[in-house]
Amino acid sequence: MSDKVNTGHEVPLMEEFYTIQGEGYHSGRAAYFVRIGGCDVGCHWCDVKESWDASRHPTTGIEAIAESASSYAETIVVTGGEPLMWNMEPLTSALKEKGMSIHIETSGAYPLSGHWDWICLSPKKTMPPLKELYPVADELKVIVYNQNDLKWAEKHAAEVKDSCKLYLQPEWSRREKVLPIISDYVMANPKWQISLQTHKYIGIP
Repeated sequence: MSDKVNTGHEVPLMEEFYTIQGEGYHSGRAAYFVRIGGCDVGCHWCDVKESWDASRHPTTGIEAIAESASSYAETIVVTGGEPLMWNMEPLTSALKEKGMSIHIETSGAYPLSGHWDWICLSPKKTMPPLKELYPVADELKVIVYNQNDLKWAEKHAAEVKDSCKLYLQPEWSRREKVLPIISDYVMANPKWQISLQTHKYIGIP
């Protein structure tokens, strides 16, 4: 990777697209997604494994990304891969200069960089979040693969601030088996809400 990538002035860009946020607190809202390549968290059920190898994705200047994003939407979602593998300070500064509201979706496995209006923390068992991510998370989104994941979700819920929104989301391939379990759990524990990947139901990116 080049020096510009190391400083965050370029990022390995997998894709960028304008769509509807399908998950969590901002579900249903128009947003421009910037998907950054590179991830070593290694979730076996990841639906964007092609994002893992950063070298497969062209390094792109953050000014070009900011210019493209600002022509589509006011809300930008930076996701991956794992975006915090890279220095997000230059990208978020460029987006802020254009008046964007900037969200990030992260596993929390790497130190936080950049300035964010909304932080969605989605912890993964393979590389748990750093302690510093819990107090700044606005949203905790736990992917549920089986019933044991509910206990694991509560472990992370105990670490975030009181105002953090709590979501349980079924792993897509097991949604029919897991949704009844999640539904019962949310009714018994109403501090949680259900997150669905609604973009997949309506057939958009």
